Amino acid sequence: MPELPEVETVRRGLNTLVAGSTIEHVDVFWSRMITPPFSSQKFAEKLKGEKIHTIERRGKYLIFLLDHWAMISHLRMEGKYEVTSRKEEYKKHTHVVFHLTDGRDLRYLDVRKFGRFTLVPIDKQDEYEPIRKLGPEPTPERFCTSDFQQTLSKTRRTIKAAILDQQVVAGVGNIYADESLFEARINPLKPANTLTKIEVKQLHDAIIDVIGRAVQAGGSTIRTYKNTLGEAGEFQVSLHVYGKKNEACPRCGTPIEKIKVAQRGTHFCPQCQPYTPIDKEGTPL
Repeated sequence: MPELPEVETVRRGLNTLVAGSTIEHVDVFWSRMITPPFSSQKFAEKLKGEKIHTIERRGKYLIFLLDHWAMISHLRMEGKYEVTSRKEEYKKHTHVVFHLTDGRDLRYLDVRKFGRFTLVPIDKQDEYEPIRKLGPEPTPERFCTSDFQQTLSKTRRTIKAAILDQQVVAGVGNIYADESLFEARINPLKPANTLTKIEVKQLHDAIIDVIGRAVQAGGSTIRTYKNTLGEAGEFQVSLHVYGKKNEACPRCGTPIEKIKVAQRGTHFCPQCQPYTPIDKEGTPL
């Protein structure tokens, strides 16, 4: 699944390729991708003649700012954009096509068909419920340690589950959760409300660092992911634990383990990220 660094890389590519372009008309081949308030037909009608001024991002959402509308796009598991000549044949899994007035197409492809599009009035984008509920972006300017501490202190969920919650911090997915926890030396099974202030600060800083470095590297190429410019991300060469089951920990040499946490495959080093389960009274189990 594209996470914040991959989505940010897509955003930058889209701004390079289509910002300033005008939509001539739209073809929707999988109507379920268009969510209320508009049907796929109305969605296409509303976009005729709209200019793409810029593309922004909030969490894992892309926001196309047009003349009258904000088009909100979520790539979900396998979604991706390609910019092509209108004459080029459609690839398999092409589901939405934005025909531009300059003769090019902006095409949305999605193997699993999980991606979604929503249109909201340009001045109402901040009121779109899924975006309104998002937590802070993982940047030094927006991600406050004290607020993070307060949020974590209120939940006994595992820390892995907590930081995957988009209302806690926006944009962190499975890959970067594992990498951040490894960098902070925190076991993914540890209850969030048992982290010390020092651990919270270490994790806060690790999330910012890991996400920031991944953005600079253009994201991670896992399986089929490529950005809008057709380029593979490079951060996968810097991954320490994700996808490294049974490989030696780069810090201590202990084999990396893989377990399930919050229904997600989770990688960690049992030596660098130790954890002894405790009961509600703090007694080791």
